[in-house]
Amino acid sequence: MKDISLSGKYSIGILLTFVILIELMLYAFSVINIVTGIKAITSYTFFLSRIAIWSALLIIFLYNFFIERKPFLLKEEKKYSLSFYIRAVLILYFICTIGGVILNAVFMYLIQEKPSEKLFELTSIFKNNYFLIIFTCITAGAVEELLMRGYIQPRVEKIYNSPVTGILISAILFGILHSTYGTVGQVIIPFFIGLVFAIFYKLYSNIKILIICHFMIDFVSMMIMNFIDIKHLSVF
Repeated sequence: MKDISLSGKYSIGILLTFVILIELMLYAFSVINIVTGIKAITSYTFFLSRIAIWSALLIIFLYNFFIERKPFLLKEEKKYSLSFYIRAVLILYFICTIGGVILNAVFMYLIQEKPSEKLFELTSIFKNNYFLIIFTCITAGAVEELLMRGYIQPRVEKIYNSPVTGILISAILFGILHSTYGTVGQVIIPFFIGLVFAIFYKLYSNIKILIICHFMIDFVSMMIMNFIDIKHLSVF
């Protein structure tokens, strides 16, 4: 690794991050089912799959520490007031939520796409399981933001010397990672959210706000699904 340029190390790190995450999305449950002997997706196996996602973050942290030997967050975190945090989280939340609802409605109207069957399958394991809901939301918020925006975006920007390329590639990869839900909407909407988050991160350099907002988007959505039949929420 000593002979590889820093850009080369960044490229390998980006590829490693994406490959690990996509492999986890595709095969984590299959491996967990084999190891545990549990055939169906249960709250226990889903919890183990979130632990696996945390392991992806650990692997990239180790790669960064031993190979790149640069700060994990290449962009220095900027400090803001509490009022800025509150305003930023709320504004981002409403932009992503309203934009996501509009995009989903458009896709359902244009291509008559049905809601994700995988989401239907997962809804039952979260029913009144508040620990799993919170842990899942924390995992998504922390791991996905640290890797997609905190790790990948600035490294792509460094490699190509282009902020726009960093924003677009991080958003595209974020969308692709959600393709395992099996619908076009579950790719386009995360791409849109990833785009909004990436632009914010470029402008304001604060990953904590994105983690909080990501958590909030997932938590509110999952709590709504916990109390209302998902079949009545297809537009969302």
